[in-house]
Order: sequence, then structure tokens, then C-alpha cells
Amino acid sequence: MAVTVSLVALFGLVLFFLLRSKSLGYGAAFTAAAFGFFLASTGASGPINELTAAVIDAIQSL
Repeated sequence: MAVTVSLVALFGLVLFFLLRSKSLGYGAAFTAAAFGFFLASTGASGPINELTAAVIDAIQSL
């Protein structure tokens, strides 16, 4: 749970800075946020969470 909140904060900051630097338009940002929201409600959320946890565990063991 703590990892998920941290990743949400990280991706939120990245999205904020992309919008601020005008590298990303508001339409694309809305589309990316909506895609993430709808992806979380599908069956793909389990494997994505497992993959994220595996990558974080691998990084911590370096």
C-alpha cells in the first residue's frame, strides 16, 4: 500500500512538471490519467502491481 501511494505521488509530480514545462498538453494529461484510472479497474491491475513490487524488491536488493 505504501509503495502504491508513493508511485501515485511520483507519477503525479512527473505529470505536473510535464504540464508546467509544456511538454505535455492538457488533453494528453487527461487521457493519461483516465487511462490509469480505468486500467486500475481491470484484471490487469493485479499483474501490474505484482510487476511493480518485483521491480522495487529487485532495486532494493542491489
